[in-house]
Amino acid sequence: METAGKEQAMGYDVYNADCPARSVLDHVGDKWALLVLHRLERGSVRFNALRRDIPGLSQKVLSQVLKRLERDGLITRSVFATVPVTVEYALSGLGECLSANVGPLLRWAEANMGSIRAAQIAYDERMEEAD
Repeated sequence: METAGKEQAMGYDVYNADCPARSVLDHVGDKWALLVLHRLERGSVRFNALRRDIPGLSQKVLSQVLKRLERDGLITRSVFATVPVTVEYALSGLGECLSANVGPLLRWAEANMGSIRAAQIAYDERMEEAD
Protein backbone atom coordinates (compact mmCIF):
# COMPACT_ATOMS: atom_id res chain seq x y z
CA MET A 1 0.00 0.00 0.00
CA GLU A 2 2.87 2.34 0.82
CA THR A 3 4.46 1.74 -2.60
CA ALA A 4 1.24 2.70 -4.41
CA GLY A 5 1.11 5.96 -2.48
CA LYS A 6 4.71 6.78 -3.42
CA GLU A 7 4.01 6.06 -7.10
CA GLN A 8 0.96 8.34 -7.08
CA ALA A 9 2.96 11.12 -5.46
CA MET A 10 5.68 10.79 -8.15
CA GLY A 11 3.27 11.34 -11.02
CA TYR A 12 3.43 9.60 -14.36
CA ASP A 13 4.60 10.69 -17.78
CA VAL A 14 3.65 8.37 -20.67
CA TYR A 15 6.46 9.89 -22.73
CA ASN A 16 8.97 8.51 -20.22
CA ALA A 17 10.20 5.09 -21.38
CA ASP A 18 9.98 3.70 -17.84
CA CYS A 19 6.43 4.90 -17.16
CA PRO A 20 4.22 1.98 -16.06
CA ALA A 21 1.24 3.64 -17.74
CA ARG A 22 2.73 2.54 -21.05
CA SER A 23 1.90 -1.10 -20.32
CA VAL A 24 -1.69 -0.13 -19.54
CA LEU A 25 -1.89 1.81 -22.81
CA ASP A 26 -0.51 -1.25 -24.56
CA HIS A 27 -3.27 -3.38 -23.02
CA VAL A 28 -6.16 -1.04 -23.77
CA GLY A 29 -4.78 -0.10 -27.19
CA ASP A 30 -5.14 -3.70 -28.32
CA LYS A 31 -8.06 -4.18 -30.74
CA TRP A 32 -9.36 -7.19 -28.82
CA ALA A 33 -9.28 -5.35 -25.50
CA LEU A 34 -11.21 -2.44 -27.03
CA LEU A 35 -13.84 -4.81 -28.39
CA VAL A 36 -14.14 -6.68 -25.08
CA LEU A 37 -14.51 -3.43 -23.13
CA HIS A 38 -17.12 -2.17 -25.57
CA ARG A 39 -19.05 -5.46 -25.38
CA LEU A 40 -19.04 -5.37 -21.59
CA GLU A 41 -20.80 -1.98 -21.67
CA ARG A 42 -24.02 -3.96 -22.24
CA GLY A 43 -23.54 -5.84 -18.98
CA SER A 44 -21.81 -8.85 -17.49
CA VAL A 45 -21.22 -11.82 -19.74
CA ARG A 46 -19.77 -15.29 -19.66
CA PHE A 47 -16.56 -16.29 -21.43
CA ASN A 48 -18.15 -18.25 -24.28
CA ALA A 49 -20.70 -15.50 -24.92
CA LEU A 50 -17.82 -13.06 -25.34
CA ARG A 51 -16.20 -15.43 -27.82
CA ARG A 52 -19.42 -15.67 -29.81
CA ASP A 53 -19.98 -11.91 -29.73
CA ILE A 54 -16.49 -11.08 -31.06
CA PRO A 55 -15.83 -13.11 -34.23
CA GLY A 56 -12.18 -13.93 -34.91
CA LEU A 57 -11.18 -13.80 -31.25
CA SER A 58 -9.60 -17.10 -30.23
CA GLN A 59 -10.13 -18.72 -26.84
CA LYS A 60 -6.45 -18.29 -25.97
CA VAL A 61 -6.32 -14.60 -26.87
CA LEU A 62 -9.62 -13.87 -25.10
CA SER A 63 -8.27 -15.51 -21.96
CA GLN A 64 -5.09 -13.40 -22.13
CA VAL A 65 -7.03 -10.18 -22.73
CA LEU A 66 -9.39 -10.84 -19.83
CA LYS A 67 -6.49 -11.55 -17.46
CA ARG A 68 -4.71 -8.32 -18.45
CA LEU A 69 -7.88 -6.24 -18.13
CA GLU A 70 -8.65 -7.79 -14.74
CA ARG A 71 -5.09 -7.18 -13.52
CA ASP A 72 -5.33 -3.53 -14.61
CA GLY A 73 -8.56 -3.19 -12.63
CA LEU A 74 -10.73 -2.56 -15.69
CA ILE A 75 -12.96 -5.62 -15.37
CA THR A 76 -14.18 -7.88 -12.61
CA ARG A 77 -14.40 -11.65 -12.67
CA SER A 78 -17.18 -13.26 -10.65
CA VAL A 79 -17.25 -17.00 -9.98
CA PHE A 80 -20.55 -18.66 -9.07
CA ALA A 81 -20.71 -22.05 -7.34
CA THR A 82 -22.86 -23.83 -9.88
CA VAL A 83 -22.34 -27.13 -11.65
CA PRO A 84 -20.42 -26.51 -13.80
CA VAL A 85 -18.90 -23.39 -12.28
CA THR A 86 -20.17 -20.16 -13.87
CA VAL A 87 -17.75 -17.27 -14.46
CA GLU A 88 -18.93 -13.84 -15.55
CA TYR A 89 -16.98 -10.76 -16.53
CA ALA A 90 -18.13 -7.17 -16.08
CA LEU A 91 -16.70 -3.67 -16.25
CA SER A 92 -15.35 -2.26 -13.00
CA GLY A 93 -15.88 1.40 -12.17
CA LEU A 94 -12.52 2.18 -13.73
CA GLY A 95 -13.45 0.11 -16.78
CA GLU A 96 -16.75 1.98 -17.15
CA CYS A 97 -14.84 5.26 -17.17
CA LEU A 98 -12.51 4.00 -19.90
CA SER A 99 -15.26 2.30 -21.87
CA ALA A 100 -17.15 5.58 -22.18
CA ASN A 101 -14.30 6.65 -24.46
CA VAL A 102 -13.99 3.38 -26.38
CA GLY A 103 -17.40 3.59 -28.09
CA PRO A 104 -16.68 6.92 -29.80
CA LEU A 105 -13.32 5.61 -31.00
CA LEU A 106 -14.92 2.51 -32.52
CA ARG A 107 -17.66 4.61 -34.17
CA TRP A 108 -14.99 6.98 -35.53
CA ALA A 109 -13.14 4.03 -37.09
CA GLU A 110 -16.33 2.72 -38.70
CA ALA A 111 -17.40 6.16 -39.97
CA ASN A 112 -13.98 6.97 -41.45
CA MET A 113 -13.01 3.57 -42.83
CA GLY A 114 -13.74 4.61 -46.42
CA SER A 115 -11.35 7.57 -46.20
CA ILE A 116 -8.74 5.51 -44.37
CA ARG A 117 -8.95 2.72 -46.95
CA ALA A 118 -8.64 5.26 -49.81
CA ALA A 119 -5.55 6.76 -48.16
CA GLN A 120 -4.02 3.29 -47.76
CA ILE A 121 -4.63 2.44 -51.42
CA ALA A 122 -3.17 5.78 -52.57
CA TYR A 123 -0.12 5.26 -50.36
CA ASP A 124 0.43 1.71 -51.63
CA GLU A 125 0.18 2.92 -55.23
CA ARG A 126 2.74 5.70 -54.57
CA MET A 127 5.10 3.18 -52.97
CA GLU A 128 4.77 0.82 -55.94
CA GLU A 129 5.57 3.67 -58.35
CA ALA A 130 8.62 4.61 -56.27
CA ASP A 131 10.06 1.10 -56.53
